Amino acid sequence: LCLQVPELEKATVRIRQPERVRGIIQSLREQGVAKLQVISDFDMTLSRFGCNGRRCPTSHNILDTSRVISEDGKKKLKDLLHYYYPIEIDPNRTLEEKRPLMVEWWTKAHELLVQQKIHKGDIAQIVRESEAMLRYGHRMWDGFKEFFDQLHKNNVPLFIFSAGVGDILEEIIRQANVFYPNVNVVSNYMDFNDDGVLTHFRGPLIHTYNKNNTVLQGTGYFQQLSTRTSIILLGDSMGDLTMADGVPSVENILKIGFLNDKVEERRGKYLDSYDIVLESDETLDVVNGILRYILTE
Repeated sequence: LCLQVPELEKATVRIRQPERVRGIIQSLREQGVAKLQVISDFDMTLSRFGCNGRRCPTSHNILDTSRVISEDGKKKLKDLLHYYYPIEIDPNRTLEEKRPLMVEWWTKAHELLVQQKIHKGDIAQIVRESEAMLRYGHRMWDGFKEFFDQLHKNNVPLFIFSAGVGDILEEIIRQANVFYPNVNVVSNYMDFNDDGVLTHFRGPLIHTYNKNNTVLQGTGYFQQLSTRTSIILLGDSMGDLTMADGVPSVENILKIGFLNDKVEERRGKYLDSYDIVLESDETLDVVNGILRYILTE
């Protein structure tokens, strides 16, 4: 397979069942472009986890640390992060334990943001001033661009399913000049009043561990794409594994997981769940290599 997709030889790549993965990639290619769709998480999957030894911000972080949040607000949001993030990534807690706590975290964070009276008109500037970065390629800037361009050129739908802040992540993609018509986002969106001030977040609430049918009901997105039975799924958490649950009939699915944090202690779980695991890899090289192989005649 490395002959067809040389990127799979990268040192960051781990695959528990190479033969199985080879079979899936072959099938994706044989089924052809017309049957393919890509379902992806956003934060720390399409966006980078780290840069220059520092953590890159998520769409929530971008807002939480921006100049439109008071010092008191920043402190409270940070306290929430320090309390709930270890719970979110704790490999020893069950999803049943985590779910209510994630709802609690997101709800408290959204309430704090609403109190800040954020202006719709500030969002583009907030993103511009942030350190948001999309994943790159071997030439630094070209990773995300090649990814979005390949999908757009081949009319492959890209569904971004995010527990982040929809308004922020859309702005990141827009400023990167890759917000094409084939891109569809389901996320937590803000609602503003007539004066452009944030009043609440639109439901249903999407957190790390409910990315499945329960929050897609009524969107009908996957129903329109019922012929797209080949799926490439990209995620960075255990919660992302259910993102394709809304697809009516899946024939082939390739799950690619970015293992960004606590690599040693989470490796086993990721290898059990994802077909391909990318450890501390800030690029989209492997994803682009697979897409190139599938999409070339």
